[in-house]
Amino acid sequence: MSHTGFHLAPPLPFADALAILRAAAEETRLRILALLAAGELSVSDLTDILGQSQPRISRHLKLLVEAGLVERHREGAWAFFRLVEERAALVQPLIAGLDAARPPLSEDFARLEAVRAQRAEAAQTFFARLAPKWDRLRSLHVPEATVEAAVLDALGDRPIQNLVDLGTGTGRMLGLLAGRAARAVGLDSSHAMLSVARANLERMGLSRVDLRQGDIHAPPFGRGGFDLVVVHQVLHYLDDPARALREAARLVAPGGRLLVVDFAPHDLEFLRESQAHRRLGFAPEQVAGWLSDAGLPSVATRDLAPTGEVEDQLTVTLWLATDVVEPYAGVSLRTEERAVA
Repeated sequence: MSHTGFHLAPPLPFADALAILRAAAEETRLRILALLAAGELSVSDLTDILGQSQPRISRHLKLLVEAGLVERHREGAWAFFRLVEERAALVQPLIAGLDAARPPLSEDFARLEAVRAQRAEAAQTFFARLAPKWDRLRSLHVPEATVEAAVLDALGDRPIQNLVDLGTGTGRMLGLLAGRAARAVGLDSSHAMLSVARANLERMGLSRVDLRQGDIHAPPFGRGGFDLVVVHQVLHYLDDPARALREAARLVAPGGRLLVVDFAPHDLEFLRESQAHRRLGFAPEQVAGWLSDAGLPSVATRDLAPTGEVEDQLTVTLWLATDVVEPYAGVSLRTEERAVA
């Protein structure tokens, strides 16, 4: 099932089902559920959309959280709320059957679009300040479209159940892959970057992606929860990339995969000063070694070298690791095996 729909859920105990129905059977709470079915929202968003006070909205959300219909997660000083799809499946037919073309829902969704437009404008303003630096960096390596094509080629057509993008930034990898996943999650330490990602994904119709604020060195997820973990252009910003990869490997489910995309070794020292790079690229065997030490000894690599003759260009490298010590069939990467001591 796509992340844009509801998952099939196991049967609920009668008492739990009754609590869920009671929580939903109130005008404001039903309107909140209809809005959250379209994507996560903050208390401030819901206050603006519904025209009610923050304490009142917070009280309704508290009841929905207690009933297990809604979950809350913090993002800096902000709190965002989203449906718990397994529990919300009980009321999903009710939500789907509501007439969104007539008040009050028609007015709610019109204000939701206004809130999203404001969010997109704020994100664009933030991104505009970064764009000149990022444009300079992009000019130094193969086009993003080439990298994305290589990512899709490496992953093949294997189904994706649970995807997490660690250090998601603007959400570029989520935009590329979330539509293929049953569940998609993005993690980033920056609220501002998550705001950009949220706006970008909403514009692409991927408003139900789960975006979380957190540290890539200590991701707030259980062991083995994702069959695809992505670390895209993140390692060169980190003081301890090996630790980040150990944590990423911890999240990989049995038979799952970890995709790393970053730069090959280079000597462009100005990137430390102008773009806060901590590492000037990584050798294939260095990352493969870290992955092997983290329990993923089967690592396939591919280099995307620049095609122009401009000086100071960067090579992009892809590493695809699995917890199964076998080469991938049909994946156009070369495989480098390391024995695990």
